[in-house]
Amino acid sequence: MANHVSSLKRARQTETRTAVNRANRSRVRTSLRALREALTKGDAKFAQQQYRETVSTLDKSVQKGVFHKNTVSRYKSRLNARLKALVTAQA
Repeated sequence: MANHVSSLKRARQTETRTAVNRANRSRVRTSLRALREALTKGDAKFAQQQYRETVSTLDKSVQKGVFHKNTVSRYKSRLNARLKALVTAQA
């Protein structure tokens, strides 16, 4: 347990930041899950709308420092490839 004033404050800040990061990570995971389910169902219009929302959530997570930009770029690339395959299969 922290004894100094500065270490007590640092412990409080860590708890707060951990809660914020957990909420942001949860928001991203929920969005990714929703997009993957939309892709599985095969509804191209809904999947495109969900893709835009997911990309927005991913980009915000990079700005907040929750995920690295290359990780998010990889996610977006793979999801876009799946979406494109779905759209071309329906066309």
